Amino acid sequence: MTVRLAVKASARQQGFTLIEVLVALAITAFVAAAAYAGISTVLDGAGQLRSVAQRTEALERALGFLDRDLRQFVDRPVRDEYGEEQPALSGGPLAYFPLSLTRDGWYNTQQLPRSDLQRVHYYLEEGVLWRAYYPVLDRLPNTPRLAVRLLDDVEALEVRFLPDVDRLEVNRDGIVDTSNWERNWLVDRSGANPALVPPMAVELRLDLGDSGQIRRLYVLPES
Repeated sequence: MTVRLAVKASARQQGFTLIEVLVALAITAFVAAAAYAGISTVLDGAGQLRSVAQRTEALERALGFLDRDLRQFVDRPVRDEYGEEQPALSGGPLAYFPLSLTRDGWYNTQQLPRSDLQRVHYYLEEGVLWRAYYPVLDRLPNTPRLAVRLLDDVEALEVRFLPDVDRLEVNRDGIVDTSNWERNWLVDRSGANPALVPPMAVELRLDLGDSGQIRRLYVLPES
């Protein structure tokens, strides 16, 4: 009798019932799903932070180029590949480039036989802001144009030009009103004097697809 009871008790203690197995699987699945959701949220957050950091870095880099070029502007006209003189600064919707200028301070760490002045252009192409430059100031038809990709997702690039101090207006909040500034700064080829004096100041507007409009004002240095 004692032996039979022991055998029956031992048989009841071996293995799990189907319900116990299903419950264990359900708990394991729930824990795994919760853990995956947590990890996925962390990874998504890290990816978004990385994207924001990369976007901020690209924006600061692009604005850094613009800041340096405009703050180091120099009144030095150049000759294009057709031999025609181009003003030291030009731009606007009617110009070939929205902004073209000659700037000083082009580092020459390799001691190449070239000037410290540089001719640069800014333009948009399929939503990308580009900065182009030439290795020489007065170029030939075969002079290569080099371009650097600065910033993606740019919807518009607008430049305005202050011709003289009479056009300078500041509102009550201390904000400069540029609504009456020139939209184009171009040589009048039909006039008797094709020379173009540089403007006093330049306003730059960048419309970004993800963060709205960025507005910068630059007072050009006197040459």
